[in-house]
Amino acid sequence: MRIYAAFRIVALLIASHIFLDASFGMAEEGRWESAIQAFEKQDAEQAPPKNGIVFVGSSSIRKWDLKKWFPDRNVLNRGFGGSEVSDSLEFADRIIVKYEPRVVVVYAGDNDIGHDKTPQRVFDDVKQLVELIHSKLPKTKIVYIAIKPSIKRWALIAQVREANRLIAELASKDERLEFVDVDKPMIGEDGMPRKELFVEDGLHLSEEGYAIWTSLVRPHLTNE
Repeated sequence: MRIYAAFRIVALLIASHIFLDASFGMAEEGRWESAIQAFEKQDAEQAPPKNGIVFVGSSSIRKWDLKKWFPDRNVLNRGFGGSEVSDSLEFADRIIVKYEPRVVVVYAGDNDIGHDKTPQRVFDDVKQLVELIHSKLPKTKIVYIAIKPSIKRWALIAQVREANRLIAELASKDERLEFVDVDKPMIGEDGMPRKELFVEDGLHLSEEGYAIWTSLVRPHLTNE
């Protein structure tokens, strides 16, 4: 009886573990669904015009006041904070392709590195995102903003720069993909990230930070 009881306990523990893993996977898979549905609700209330410029990616995009910084452009913000490249890839049809943009601006990869994804994995996901967009929108230009050098994630700068190197190399082979280097402009004379470019958390951009990004990205927002 004791042996039977022991086996039963082990079986229950294994079953519970499997259930928890499955539940966690489901939660991970659907964690951005409410954010995407919120975008779709906005679209239903007022459909964005086609042939515009879509900004997509993580919180550095979400927090960017595009109407303020690009008042003369037809811009649409589809950033959702905390997201990774794979999330933009998963929802590309719903937050990029359907708008038929002439330019897509992407900032993603920062959280990926922060969550221990390798530079190669970030590159692979970016490559897949680019291929997906161009398979459906072959004339659309994609502008990839380099992963920024931040105070909070400075210990990961080697991985950040390797991911940037791989993506820049990809862009050099495709005239429809442009790479915007924000690394050098955000580094001070001491070789460290410039503190004035970040808010208190050392990760997200200050107004000064967005001013630099705007000046670097603006020249790429044409598709002629």
